[in-house]
Parts: sequence; structure tokens; C-alpha cells
Amino acid sequence: MTIREEVKKMKLEAPVLAASSADIRSAALLLIKENLEKHAAEIFTENGKDLAKAAETGVPAAIVKRLKFDEKKLQDVAAGLVQLAALPDPLGKKTLSRELDTGFVLTRVTCPIGVIGVIFEARPDALVQISSLCIKSGNCAVLKGGKETTYTNRILFTIIRDSVIAAGLPEHSLLQAEQHQEIDELLECDDCVDLLIPRGSNAFVRYIMDHTRIPVMGHADGICHIYVDAAADPEKAIPVILDAKTQYTAACNAVETLLVNRKIAPEFLPRLDAALKEAGVKLRGTKEVTDMIGGETITDDVFPEYLDLIVSVKLVDTVQEAVLHINRFGSHHTDAILTEDADIAAYFMQMVDSAGVYHNCSTRFADGFRYGFGAEVGISTSKLHARGPVGLEGLVTYKYLLTGHGEVVGDFASGKRSFHFKDL
Repeated sequence: MTIREEVKKMKLEAPVLAASSADIRSAALLLIKENLEKHAAEIFTENGKDLAKAAETGVPAAIVKRLKFDEKKLQDVAAGLVQLAALPDPLGKKTLSRELDTGFVLTRVTCPIGVIGVIFEARPDALVQISSLCIKSGNCAVLKGGKETTYTNRILFTIIRDSVIAAGLPEHSLLQAEQHQEIDELLECDDCVDLLIPRGSNAFVRYIMDHTRIPVMGHADGICHIYVDAAADPEKAIPVILDAKTQYTAACNAVETLLVNRKIAPEFLPRLDAALKEAGVKLRGTKEVTDMIGGETITDDVFPEYLDLIVSVKLVDTVQEAVLHINRFGSHHTDAILTEDADIAAYFMQMVDSAGVYHNCSTRFADGFRYGFGAEVGISTSKLHARGPVGLEGLVTYKYLLTGHGEVVGDFASGKRSFHFKDL
């Protein structure tokens, strides 16, 4: 059966999932957790196959780190499922109640988007997070993970799908796509897929956008910055920088570029360099930086996403210059300032045009679980519908319900009746 045929079935069952009770959807998440833990040994065995294949084929270390699914990752996704199950139901929330005329009431209520296609990188934990968020928000989901995690994704999906069905939710709530050509098939399903969320390289996301009529939400690069202001506290700044770079180097919210105020550079850069070297991080600086501390010199116009133990460093004179650099070279993902000057921090947080703007903390906090969302389907750098970590609120839309008693527009157009627009 083709993806289109499967997705058509999903589209027909989407209203059934949307109408399911919050208790059933939350119970499904807890059953997923129970069954993942019950089958942990099998999951780790399948993940071992993916890791062995990655070693044979020379998969980059940054990707290998993402595809590993061990006891710690299982504990993390289990905690996320519990947190997500306990969150309030995002559906059926009344966001507007307005009487248009006596007894003629308009309401606006939240509802699922419908059928969502998510194409994501080689991270097995992402499959758990995405599918669970979709179930909790009442959305059907088509899931396509990276080929590097074929075995792990297959067993995880089987466990999740079986748990969802056992909990009483529709059979076609979830669908797994495994073949690369199925991505192109999915892109043509604009009549039955309501939203696509691609996670990957800039080129990949651009390909998705250019080859479908389905609305696309997501982000490509995670070129995150930290600006170290002249009023920064070095004792606070260096641990934050180390966490942002090394806590999970392959994540899209890891810092990639450091901007340091020139006033403190002569004293701060040697301390920073020593701390980075001790943590195994290679510093790449502009000529002005490497003239002070040595290392590899880079140009002033290329500041890439490394996803590795490498960081770019550049000097700036002011917070204004830092903001201009970030808004030009950043990916509008997550950027931070380290300073003890409240006015400078306020300027930075107002003027930086990113989904997440932080003061005196690590960029690694840009995460749905750490925001209390339970999980996330991704981090959006767009400005329409959802921005930043996309949790339950980013996966719902709304519809208008109008309850009348035989009203017709002609009566209002003729003046026989009139609107009085009273918010209830």
C-alpha cells in the first residue's frame, strides 16, 4: 500500500482521534512509557545494530552521538511521557465567547491541526517525543526518521503504535515511513496532510519547501551565539559557555559563535581559551582573536554551525555591534548575553530577532522538556503560528462555533435585527 493510500485512511480517522477524550490520550502515553521500559533490552539490541552499521559506514561522530539510545535516553523519554501525560488537555479550550445578538453566540475553541508529517534526523528519542506530542494534541502523524536509526526507529514505532491502539485510539493514528522515496510521495499529499515539520540541514528544509504545496514549519540551522559583555562576570560566564558548547555538542541549541567585548578580551580570552582546551574544544577566531591567543584564524564573514567541539570567536565593541552580527549571521534560533548590566541585557533581549533570547544562562535550555512542554516536535524559527520549541500549543489551531436559532443574514442586512457584540 502506498503512502498516499495510508495517509488517506489517516485523514478519515483524524476527526476520531481529535474527538477522543483527554483521559484516553494521556493513558496512551503512560502505556507507551510502560511498554518502552518493558522492552528496553530489545530496544538497546536494535540500537546496537544501528551503531554497528554507523561504525562500518563511517557516519560522523556528531550523528553517532545523536543516534545512540541507551538507558539514559530511555529515562529521559520516559520522564517526558509522564510530564506530557500530566499536562492539561490542549483541545477544546474556549478562547472567545461572544454574543452577536440575543441568544446568538459565537465561540472559538482549540482543535488539532489534523494530519502532520514530521521528517526528522537520526535521533530515536525524537521519534518518541514527536509521536507522543501528536497523540496528546489529537493529531495523526506520519513519521520519517533518518536511515541511520532504521532498526531503533522500527522497534520504537511498533511499541508506540501498539500501545496507542491498545489504549483505544484509532488504528491509523500513526504511520511510519522508512524509504527515502516515500518523502517525495508524502510531499504530494497536499489534499490529506495539513502540515509538514522537517528537521535537518538548511538544504534539506529548503528542498521540502520547494517541492510541496503543504504548509511547512521548522528550522534548518542552529547557529546560536553568546555575547560576553564588558560587564560580564567571568566566574559565571565561562561555565555557561562550556555548558552551551559541550553539554550536548550535536544539538541545534549548542553555541557555535562567541562574541566578546574588546574591553575585556585581553584578560578574558586567555581564561576562555584555557577552559575550552581543557574541555576538548577547538577555538577558531578572527585574526584579532588569534593574534592574542593563537589558534586557527577564520575570516570575518563565515560563522558556520559546527555540531562539534569547535567554536568561532569574534571581538565587538558594543552590544549594538553584537546584535547586528547576530541578526545578520545567526539562524534566529537561540542567542544569549552574559552581563551584569541590566540595561544592556534589556537592549539585547529586545533587539535580537531570535526565537529564544537569554540573559546569563546556557543556550541549551531551548528545549520543549526544559520549558515544561513535556517534549517538542522541533524548534521553529518562523514567525507564523509557532516559534521556538514547538510543544502542544504549537500543534493546535482553532475553529469557530456559531449557535443560532434560525438567524439569517438578510435580517441583519435590512436592519430588522442588529449585532450588539457582547463578550461573555
